[in-house]
Amino acid sequence: MGEVERLPASRRPRPAGKRVERYRPTGEVVVGGLPLPAADEAGLGVLHADLDAFYASVEVLKDPSLKGRPLLVGGTGSRGVVSSASYEARVHGCRNAMPMAQARRLCPAAVAVPPDFDSYRGYSKRVMALFQSVTPLVEPLALDEAFLDVRGARRLLGGALRIARLLRARARDETGLTLTIGVAGNKFLAKLASTRGKPDGLFVVPPSRSLEFLHPLPAEALWGVGPATIAQLARYGLRTVGQVASTPREVLERLLGPAVGTQLAELSWARDDREVMPFEAAKSVGSEETFASDVDDPDQVAREVLRCAVRVGRRLREAGLAGRTITLKLRFADFRTITRSRTLPAKSDNDTELYAVARELLDRLRLGRVPIRLVGVSVSNLAGEGEPVQLKLADDGAAWAAAERAADRVRDRFGDAALDRASLTADRPEEAFEEARDAPRPRRERLAEPDER
Repeated sequence: MGEVERLPASRRPRPAGKRVERYRPTGEVVVGGLPLPAADEAGLGVLHADLDAFYASVEVLKDPSLKGRPLLVGGTGSRGVVSSASYEARVHGCRNAMPMAQARRLCPAAVAVPPDFDSYRGYSKRVMALFQSVTPLVEPLALDEAFLDVRGARRLLGGALRIARLLRARARDETGLTLTIGVAGNKFLAKLASTRGKPDGLFVVPPSRSLEFLHPLPAEALWGVGPATIAQLARYGLRTVGQVASTPREVLERLLGPAVGTQLAELSWARDDREVMPFEAAKSVGSEETFASDVDDPDQVAREVLRCAVRVGRRLREAGLAGRTITLKLRFADFRTITRSRTLPAKSDNDTELYAVARELLDRLRLGRVPIRLVGVSVSNLAGEGEPVQLKLADDGAAWAAAERAADRVRDRFGDAALDRASLTADRPEEAFEEARDAPRPRRERLAEPDER
């Protein structure tokens, strides 16, 4: 019997898509049990905090009638993908990144809803602010997860275990969301611990017991190990982390290459010296649109490019950023993907300018009626609001910039659908104008009677 088979059933990795009968919160788990030796208390300083089924949980907070029901968040069209699945749906085998159609077949009773990213960003900001109230050393990885270095907060708030308990309680009380936290001595083990602690758990890996926890796990638990690496390791009988650890570094480097071999040799002995980085500036801001069915109409493709450019412009302005490099992305019906880029002489967050460049890149391709599956626009080479601005001679974009910021304020107050460009309000741009022209005008009551004298 192999080491994986000797693990308790709750600790064995579950294959993706495998049905389980039920789920339950993991609760608090400390490898080796309590109490912790003083040296282990001192060595615990890194937390990986991860909100459970984040998008689905927010949808339940918005609509309490969804509580306890299998819920799928993602694209609801024929090509939609699951962005988040509630644990009630996961017991049927539904998983994130699974095609929505497959998830609906696995769980016909599931409720499918489209994502509401404005709400998710709002809740994420509240949770990240909670983390920041404990330590300034917070490294966000996504809207729903972050690393925290709490070593500097232990004198004020207590040990890492106590801080983790505090964060979980405050997250539940202040936002209604459940938070799983992995506690360890480094980022690799903390991330691994939070994965093993889901859902709604607190999983602690004391430094002196890290190998006891790590070595029985399957080799795919190592960070950066993909299917090709797993197959290569399995070819030589290396199926657990312990077996990888017992293999000389030189052999791993020969099998997998110097970079991957060295990395696995270090991680298999629980060594990870990466620091928690409090902030990493965004490298790009983008938006993509996948069509429900392939589109070969050049005008429709151009309108979707405009739609993406408008989204990107607004996201840039919300973040106080602007960029110089505009990239157009196209994915064809055969999944072949191409990108084309152009760098401006000065940074921009202007929808009209972003679209003009993206449209020029699109026109240069001269695609004709080629079926397109996906379009996207992104802006990189970013700079913040405090960066110097290159002045432009005969700059006539000030009026557009003012109009776009006014439109942002309208959407912030009344929703994204309150205001849009006319060319995006119908399948054919002229339809929007025809509808507005032909709509009946309400009769206006006179505010005052005319002077009869």
